Amino acid sequence: MKEFEFSCRVANKSDIASITELMRLSIEINMKAFLSAEQIEANKESMGVDLTLIEDGSYFVVETSKEGEKVLVGCGGWSRRRTLFGGNHTKGRDDSFSDPKKEPARIRAMYTHPDWTRKGIGSLLLLKGEQAARESGFKVIELGSTIPGEPLYVAKGYTEVSREKRKAANGHVNTIIKMRKSL
Repeated sequence: MKEFEFSCRVANKSDIASITELMRLSIEINMKAFLSAEQIEANKESMGVDLTLIEDGSYFVVETSKEGEKVLVGCGGWSRRRTLFGGNHTKGRDDSFSDPKKEPARIRAMYTHPDWTRKGIGSLLLLKGEQAARESGFKVIELGSTIPGEPLYVAKGYTEVSREKRKAANGHVNTIIKMRKSL
């Protein structure tokens, strides 16, 4: 099987439609092994595009070339803001800035295209986000993981801080695992 080379760059507004579609596929397909269809729908309330990350220049896209065309295979980023998870539509956001001397940065909105899982894309995005947060003076980084994302984050040195269960509009539970790592 041919190995692919991946490039990572800062996302821009022209990427939004492609990012949105990648997120949709990732949520609907990658979560099937872990969650029921109803639970996946519940998770959508706390997932999706966060334009603040793109505007802040802290959101990345991973691309590769397939048959001569650039293909978006992953996206994710980090944030200086206090919001732990969620898209523009998610309730309870706090987009004020964190103090790097006493508060954590955040890893945010990590997604891999279903055709490209288990190829190091999530690891690459974590590395880029952690590096950028470290360069911005942060000593600690946190994230809000879904059940399917937890194994990757544990493997990369994140430890669980707490689990929050939110009842979604469809009555099913959405579990958000708050995890932390020292930088």
